[in-house]
Amino acid sequence: MGKTALTSETKFVGIENRNIAYRQIGNGSPIILANRFRGTLDTWDPLFLDLLAEKNTVITFDYPGIGYSGGELPTDIKEVASEIIKLADCLGIDKFHVLGWSYGTFVTQYATWLAQDRILSNTVIGGNPIGKNEVPLEPLFLELAPKPAYDFEDWVTLFFEPTSEKSRSAAKASTDRIHERLDWSKVPSTEELIGRYIAGIASATEDALNVRDGYKTLQVPVFAISGDHDISLAVENWFPLLKNAPTLQHFILNDAGHAPHYQSPELIVGYIHNFLLK
Repeated sequence: MGKTALTSETKFVGIENRNIAYRQIGNGSPIILANRFRGTLDTWDPLFLDLLAEKNTVITFDYPGIGYSGGELPTDIKEVASEIIKLADCLGIDKFHVLGWSYGTFVTQYATWLAQDRILSNTVIGGNPIGKNEVPLEPLFLELAPKPAYDFEDWVTLFFEPTSEKSRSAAKASTDRIHERLDWSKVPSTEELIGRYIAGIASATEDALNVRDGYKTLQVPVFAISGDHDISLAVENWFPLLKNAPTLQHFILNDAGHAPHYQSPELIVGYIHNFLLK
């Protein structure tokens, strides 16, 4: 039996003057994953990764200065995106898919824009388009997201749908899986690091490269996956873009929040695999 998300070795690759931590499981066409705000190698749901690895080589990594990686998290999201390209270069990967979650969706959108000749597709989960969006973050997200550690109710509120028993049950199952390999000491919590994430998001909103308008001519397939009640990056912000983005598809999961792939991993991975094959 091959390595799983819970048994895979944490490896390091030298990128410029820093060691970047990554893990790799599965076989098939490679897909590089970009993590959420304050996410580390340990905070991915292992079931989601294992299902994805049934048909793909799944590569997760920690941003510079985050989790197990050395260096410093850039405040410009374009520089964070370039880490994906550099990681692929170091691993000898020419063409590959990308998948971003939350903050990572801004990273993969920029990476796709910067390397359209190499990136085969971009899956964005719990994200929003780059640029200015109409529906803002809910105050509850801003209150809970920076907390040094999350209790179960925080987790449900931030990533699931607290009014749904189905969603709450899925949240419990997901957290149990994640805690099998979670090192909380690696989760970024300092004010300085939080500020670097926020600055990166601000640079994505500024959209200096006009990536949002570039969706009109983008040839790379993009698959957006949202929960119907995401208190951070609202599903409604995709709607104005859909008519002007020929390669964009959008799937919405009912009674779900910021982590639809943790709530229904089998369903979501099934859709992702179908998307990647096409």
